[in-house]
Amino acid sequence: MELAHYSDYAVRLVNTEEPARAKDCLTSVESVRELFGTNAQAARRATDADVTRFRSVRARLRAVFEAADGGDETLAVDLLNSLLLEFPVSPQISGHDTRDADGKPDWHMHLADHPSNATAGFTAIAAMGLAFHLTSYGVDRLGLCEAAPCRNAYLDTSTNRSRRYCSDRCATRANVAAYRARKRLETERSGETERTADTAQRSTPSTDR
Repeated sequence: MELAHYSDYAVRLVNTEEPARAKDCLTSVESVRELFGTNAQAARRATDADVTRFRSVRARLRAVFEAADGGDETLAVDLLNSLLLEFPVSPQISGHDTRDADGKPDWHMHLADHPSNATAGFTAIAAMGLAFHLTSYGVDRLGLCEAAPCRNAYLDTSTNRSRRYCSDRCATRANVAAYRARKRLETERSGETERTADTAQRSTPSTDR
């Protein structure tokens, strides 16, 4: 598994909550286990106590995205470094069960799960993945969706650093809203122009011929 993949862990956790909509999907140990995806072994370690722990880590990861989105690179890095220090990773070279065309192990870097508890293991991986993305592509590649009220986190992988929304759905919704706002403004301006012209016409004295 490539290091870049681990950054998705951070996004996945942050987006279990939508503060503006008062929506929280992280409410049970089952919802915690779902965050591990196909890593069933790590998911099985999760207990009810991890719900509160995951929520705490989620708030800290969201703070990283908020700082980055707000242009405060130093704060974003400091917040992420605090997570890296608290939840160190255990890097290993792994081949898993994958083989290349010659039948040899497909060696790659793998971040081993922390043995203490599910939260520590997940956070170590998420923080390291996010750090890898940040140092490889830049702090400004960490963003929060601009389609209000959505503020989901995303990682900008576009070639021109142009991403502003967490999904195509939010991008479409924002574009439709912007279009409707422009049309309303055009209608209002047109109405004002007509009213001004009508007022001017009525105020102009008629000339008897």
